[in-house]
Amino acid sequence: MDLNLLPVFLAAYEERSLSRAAVRLAMTQSATSHALSRLRHLFKDELFIRHSRGMTPTATADLIYPPLRAAMNGVREVITESVAFDPATSTRRFAVSIPHPLGPRIALRLSERLLSLAPSLRVDFDTLTRPTDLDRRLSDGTCDLALDWLLPTAAQHHHEVLFEDVLHLMTRRDHALQGQTVTAARLRDARFVSIKARRRDGQQTEAGRMWSEFPWSITLEVSELFEVLMVLAESDLVGFVPSSLVRLAEKSFDLQILPVPFLKPLSMPIYSVWHPRRNNDSAHRFLRHQLVQVLQTVADE
Repeated sequence: MDLNLLPVFLAAYEERSLSRAAVRLAMTQSATSHALSRLRHLFKDELFIRHSRGMTPTATADLIYPPLRAAMNGVREVITESVAFDPATSTRRFAVSIPHPLGPRIALRLSERLLSLAPSLRVDFDTLTRPTDLDRRLSDGTCDLALDWLLPTAAQHHHEVLFEDVLHLMTRRDHALQGQTVTAARLRDARFVSIKARRRDGQQTEAGRMWSEFPWSITLEVSELFEVLMVLAESDLVGFVPSSLVRLAEKSFDLQILPVPFLKPLSMPIYSVWHPRRNNDSAHRFLRHQLVQVLQTVADE
């Protein structure tokens, strides 16, 4: 097998476009197309279905991509450990998952920061609030770094606390409970909006465990935290909002924290998570450091 074909496959899979893959590889479209033809012959599969908007990978391509990307990452890591990392010239590519609701804002700020510090380094972001396969992607190398409030079930992953979110009860500013002394009886009578549990394996944050101990009356379950804000703004429901979203909730949705004297603060640590094989990767350490710097600016916005 001609190993020079592997970067062509990875570029085509990630770019979903023959022209963009060719630009990324500094090849002509004709040469890229020829390489894909050789790959189709090798794997006895079309690999990519071309259409007006680009290319869609086949089931075989989806099966091939994770182990090939992991293998290529391993090669890059060996080279990285022997050659000094230079942000100004590096062309590394990373995949970062940010399920936290501020994921889009964090992604924007990190992209802006990297544009000046490492202009050729590329980061692909996934900001889906409820990812279902994050553990697997961290293990097989298709995700390099995650920012999450749930730790992976795989014990080998490394993690560190980036900041602490605290859950606050919030309502519309003119809600009937605002201005009253909120008792347990009043909370039991209130109607709540809640975000659906992300996992079925029973893992919960401390906040999640405390949530399950009180007999809340759940009227509506939604999939995204921003949907919670919208529901609170347009109804008499009550809901929990993390402290990192409180300023936005107050400013853009006209919500207000509901003080509850008897309720212990619900702490929710936010972690960065990565596979230990990234520990000696100087480019990965650089990326983690930039993420920490960005979080400090996002917190002040």
